Amino acid sequence: MNRVDLTRFPKTSALLRSRWPQFLLRAVTLAGFVFTILAGLFGSVVGSHNFAIIFVWIAWWSALKLFFIPFGGRSWCSICPIPMPGEWMQKGGLFSPSGKGFGLGKRWPKKLRGNWLQAGGFLLIGLFGAVTLTSARVTALILLFIIILAFVLSLVFERRSFCNYLCPIGGFTGLYAQAGPVEVRVKEKQVCAEHSEKTCYTACPWGQYPLALKSSADCGLCMECLRVCPSDNIAVNLRPWGSDLGPKSKQSLDEVFLGLVMLASVLVDSAVFLGPWGQLKTAAYEIGSLSWLGFAGLFLFVSFGVLPSLFSTAVWAATKLGSAKTTFRKTLMNYGQVLVPLGLMAWIAFTVSFAFVKFSYVLPVISDPFGWGWNLIGFTGKAQVGQSTPFSIWIQILLLCVGLFWASRVANQISETSKQAFPIITFSCLFSAGMLWLLIG
Repeated sequence: MNRVDLTRFPKTSALLRSRWPQFLLRAVTLAGFVFTILAGLFGSVVGSHNFAIIFVWIAWWSALKLFFIPFGGRSWCSICPIPMPGEWMQKGGLFSPSGKGFGLGKRWPKKLRGNWLQAGGFLLIGLFGAVTLTSARVTALILLFIIILAFVLSLVFERRSFCNYLCPIGGFTGLYAQAGPVEVRVKEKQVCAEHSEKTCYTACPWGQYPLALKSSADCGLCMECLRVCPSDNIAVNLRPWGSDLGPKSKQSLDEVFLGLVMLASVLVDSAVFLGPWGQLKTAAYEIGSLSWLGFAGLFLFVSFGVLPSLFSTAVWAATKLGSAKTTFRKTLMNYGQVLVPLGLMAWIAFTVSFAFVKFSYVLPVISDPFGWGWNLIGFTGKAQVGQSTPFSIWIQILLLCVGLFWASRVANQISETSKQAFPIITFSCLFSAGMLWLLIG
C-alpha cells in the first residue's frame, strides 16, 4: 500500500524534528488543563455555564473522536499535558535528558501490563459518567487526581507508565489509532539491526523499539526516535486508513477485551443520553442508590456478559467454518481487529448526535469561563440548545454504515472464505442495528 514519508520534505522534516513546536503546543494544553481545573473548582455549578464541562466533554471529547484519531491516530498523545511534569523530573530538563533526572526508574509490574487496567478505567468512566459529564467540580477533581497520579507514578516507574498502562484515554486512542492514517516506522530494517546502540529505544518515553513496531497502538507520536536516530532511518508516514488491520495482524487478548468494553460503553452512553428511558437516565445520576446499582449491574452485564458472549459465539462459529487448524484463542485475537472500525465509527456517530446540538455553548463559555457574569468576547448568554436535524441524522446513518462495511471487509480479509466471515459480519450487523436504533430511534 502506498505511503508518503513526511520526512522526505525538508520543511515538514524540520518541523517534526524540532522540539519547540511540540513543546509550545504542550505548554498551551497544560495551561488549559490547569485553567480547566480552576474553572471546575471555583466556577459556576451549572455545567452549561462552566468552562470545565463544555471544553472537556463537548469541545475536547468531540475533537478527539472527530479529528485527532480519524486523521492523526495518537496525535493527541503527542501534545497531551498530563505526563509533562513527571517527564521533566525524569529527564532533569524540559527538552532532553540532562543526566540529573529524578525518580526510582522501576519497571512496571509484568502482571499489570497491557490494556486491562485502561479498560477498567473506561468502565469506571461509564459507570460514573452521568455525574462526571455534568458536574464541573467532579470533572476538575478527576483531572487533578489524574495529573497527580501520573506525576507520582513517573517518580516511581520508568518512562510513561501511566500513559502506557493506566490512562483510559490512552487505551481509547491507542486502540483506534490502528485505523488512523499516521504511523512511525523504520525506513530500512537492516540499518536498525546493525546499529547496536539503540538510541531510539533509549530516547522513547513509551519504551518502544521502532524496528519492532507492527501497529500504531503503542506509539505516541512523540517523535523522539526521529530526533535521535543517527542514521536518519525513521519515517513518519501518511498511509491508507486501516493499514494495521488485516490477515497479517492480530490483537492481544487485552486489546480484544478493550475493544468490547468500548462497544459496550458507546451502547450504554447512547441509551442513557439519547434513549427514551427516563428511568435509566435518572438511575445513572443517582450514584449509590439502588437504582444506580441496577444501572451499574446492567452496564457490567453488557460489558462482561452480552457482548463478549455474542462475539465469542461468532468467533467460535467462524472457527468451525474454517479449514485451518487453529485454536479458539488465536482466532479470537485475529477477529478482534473487526472491533476497531466498528467501534470507532460508532463513537464518531454518537459524537455527531450531540456535538452539533451543543457546540453553540463553546463561545459563550469562552466569554464567561467561570460563569461569573463576564463578557470577554461578547458571547455571554447567547448559547442555544440545538436540535437534531435530518442532515445530522443522515450523517450518523452513513457513519454506522461505513463502520459496518469496514468491519465486514476486515472480517473477509482475515477469513479463508466469505462463509467463514459470515458469523463475524452477523455480529457486526447486530451491533450496528442496535446503535442505529439508539441514535435514530
